[in-house]
Amino acid sequence: MDRRAAGLKEWTGKLPAWLLILILSTSWSCGKISGVRMLYLAHANTTTHPIHKGLLYLKQVLEEKSGGKMTVKVFADGQLGSEREVLELLQIGSVAMTKVSAAVMANFAPEYEILSVPYLYRDADHAWRVRDSEIGQDILASSSKYLLKGLCYYDAGFRSFYTKDKPIRTPDDLKGLKIRVMNHKMSIDMVAALGGAATPMAYGELYTALQQGVVDGAENNEPSFVSSNHYEVCKYYTLDEHVTIPDVLVISTKFWNTLSAQEQEWLTEAAKESAQAQKVFWQESVDECMRVLREANVEIIRPDKTPFAERTQSVRDQFGKDPSMQALMDRINKM
Repeated sequence: MDRRAAGLKEWTGKLPAWLLILILSTSWSCGKISGVRMLYLAHANTTTHPIHKGLLYLKQVLEEKSGGKMTVKVFADGQLGSEREVLELLQIGSVAMTKVSAAVMANFAPEYEILSVPYLYRDADHAWRVRDSEIGQDILASSSKYLLKGLCYYDAGFRSFYTKDKPIRTPDDLKGLKIRVMNHKMSIDMVAALGGAATPMAYGELYTALQQGVVDGAENNEPSFVSSNHYEVCKYYTLDEHVTIPDVLVISTKFWNTLSAQEQEWLTEAAKESAQAQKVFWQESVDECMRVLREANVEIIRPDKTPFAERTQSVRDQFGKDPSMQALMDRINKM
């Protein structure tokens, strides 16, 4: 990196988010920069996360397919705001693309909620068959009416409980424990059904909350547990794998509609290829994270999942009160 590039990076790093967004929106809304179609993509993960690696792979493939006519500028670490904030920026056309959790997408397009139902998916293979099927593709398309077009799913593994002082071996062990969850109704209902006290909280506040005993534990996948350093505080990790919520690559329909048919094809193909590569990055990360946890003397607990699934039946029953959702769950169960 030369001095001018280094200086620019340092300068933009000091800008408040609102000003950086204004500068970016002004630049990409003009179309092309030096003859190259530039797509600005924001996400909240770290640059070491498998999601970020998948997005860099997207950039590489898009440049190859377009012969350098299209590229992606990736902003990691929540530089442009939280997942919900960036989705709102996509809706008004200030940012072109983002990667968000399907749970967050459910706040904009309710069809995504089916991807967050606890113990609906038997294993990872079952979950991916659903996502790759007509069901999964219809869900991606469903958000277009909210100005958010889903391009593909990225692997985010299974979410499991981790705790500070008390191991979770059965649902009864969750009784009375304050468990941080996303601000997501189904996650809150799931923890409540298991006997815990669901505590919605911003992810950035969680490390301190665990240290100070504000919450007793949380739930997440292996890469997030390790990259957040929560394993330094929580020494029990229970692989109950209660839910698998994928991440979603989303583009603003306002930006999508400015692309030519050829540009849309390049981007669609690049997204699909990046999704396959990201699965590999994800598994590599999970394997490495499990090694880190073992070396850190975190107790890995593999419980019988049946009692957890049975205890959360009320959540699935509640979701199934909508006849269309019950029909969809029945289709998924038969796959």
